[in-house]
Amino acid sequence: MAPLPKKKHAKARTKTRKAAINLSLPHLVTCSKCQNLKLPHRVCPTCGFYKEGVALKMANEKKK
Repeated sequence: MAPLPKKKHAKARTKTRKAAINLSLPHLVTCSKCQNLKLPHRVCPTCGFYKEGVALKMANEKKK
């Protein structure tokens, strides 16, 4: 048989534990080039811009 608890846990103890388990929304910042939301310290998924230069050439850009 599996081990069983010796005493009942209080409702407050259970609810306190379950209240700490939650998801938080990611902190988003605006891209300095296209003004879309992105994760901080990451390349912008829309325009491929990071800090002062282009980090990625995006496939959806128009070729000249």
